[in-house]
Amino acid sequence: MKLSHYKLFFEGRYKLEIVDSVQSQTNNEDKIIKQGKLTDNRTGKQYKIVNGIPRFLDSDTNYSDNFGLQWNKFKKTQFDSYTGISLSGKRFWDNTKWTKDELKGKVILEAGCGAGRFTEVLISTGATIISFDLSNAVEANYENNNDKGDLMIFQGDIYNIPFPDNYFDFVFCYGVLQHTPDPDRSYKEIFNKLRNGGKISIDYYLKFSSSTPWSTPKYFWRPVTKKMSPQKLLNIIKFYIPVWLPFDTMIRKIPRFGDRILAFMRIPCWNYLDMGLNYSQRKQWAILDTFDALAPAYDFPKTLDEVSKMIESEKNDSVEVFYGSNGVVANVKKK
Repeated sequence: MKLSHYKLFFEGRYKLEIVDSVQSQTNNEDKIIKQGKLTDNRTGKQYKIVNGIPRFLDSDTNYSDNFGLQWNKFKKTQFDSYTGISLSGKRFWDNTKWTKDELKGKVILEAGCGAGRFTEVLISTGATIISFDLSNAVEANYENNNDKGDLMIFQGDIYNIPFPDNYFDFVFCYGVLQHTPDPDRSYKEIFNKLRNGGKISIDYYLKFSSSTPWSTPKYFWRPVTKKMSPQKLLNIIKFYIPVWLPFDTMIRKIPRFGDRILAFMRIPCWNYLDMGLNYSQRKQWAILDTFDALAPAYDFPKTLDEVSKMIESEKNDSVEVFYGSNGVVANVKKK
């Protein structure tokens, strides 16, 4: 954490104790606080700063440990700068419908950052980014993005975000809410952090009414896999995906019937044929996203109507809900 970020965001509420710091390489008048402690002036609670990241946690364990494992194992797999393909960028701009001009100079909250694939996109806008995750995936994000722009990363709980309500100009939350214990409450928590006139964009897993090669195997196996050790599950997936992927590819290409056959077979495999990935990349994405589908403690899909109901508020100024790149997207402007 930069000392300047502490002064800007936390000085009014938290007392800072620095144990280890280094000079900022981009600003001679700033420091990077590597190790230290924040003490809440109101409650007396203490939160460590570890490896440059404030840890606003009340426990060392949480329901998102699987995400910490996957994003520290696959730190750059889904980064546009790594694949050479604008997959994250296209998903971000097509679904949020925001523009770089309206984001420049604004303060943006990214709720649930993972390894930082979207953080990389947000940094490119010239905005100030506050990015957090409940898991230790924040360490991957810090390694990937911390020196690229005006970015502050912390580890924390969506139900206890250490910022006041009505604070952020924009709030961005993709691939997260369905994995929280109470998605409706989670949405309200991040919506409350949005200032009047601000915009929020979320996406949400779609609940399917019929069999698909994605949802059918996933929800068939999840009662078992979500109880497994994340490392054991990852080892199993890393073993069978390279073997199964060529067969999955052949079946998936069968006109009309390929998807039905795969849904019937119920072998989980997130095989992305039409994204422009080479075979090696496709294999890595398949391992990563198959684990991402099977490992989370919580997974609550919703229909478009259910997402619409979740975001209902008298504080909404304008609302757009539609089928997006990864399920249902909701874009809201706050009054």
